[in-house]
Amino acid sequence: MLDISLKQVQALSFGILLVLTGGSWLLMSWSFAQSVLVGGVISMASFFSGHRDISSFLKTFEPPAEEKEEKKKSFGKSRYIVKFWLRLVLIAVVLLFFIKSGQANVIGLLLGLSTVVFAIILTTLNVAGRYFLSRRR
Repeated sequence: MLDISLKQVQALSFGILLVLTGGSWLLMSWSFAQSVLVGGVISMASFFSGHRDISSFLKTFEPPAEEKEEKKKSFGKSRYIVKFWLRLVLIAVVLLFFIKSGQANVIGLLLGLSTVVFAIILTTLNVAGRYFLSRRR
């Protein structure tokens, strides 16, 4: 069975962020590299915060031990939605702050924000490749 670990995605995201930041610093400028770093940190923090929230949200679908816990389920669902929107607003405010301050390069921020996407794509291609190679034997 193919195992996909979120720790692998996290490590790959961190590695991609280091490569992108270092490459940006060497090829572009330190301010561009800082923008890549800020975008990557925001992206990774949001991804893993979202994972934690989704895990706790999915626990609300487990069968309740008592009738009293039924009220906690609806609270858990609404809490998940509120946390989701708060996370989006927080990301928007942080990005707005960096862009309006003039300290951030928008292209660098976008490149940094894409680190988790790159890690997910590479992980998916790796798993798909292993799957198809194991099926041919």
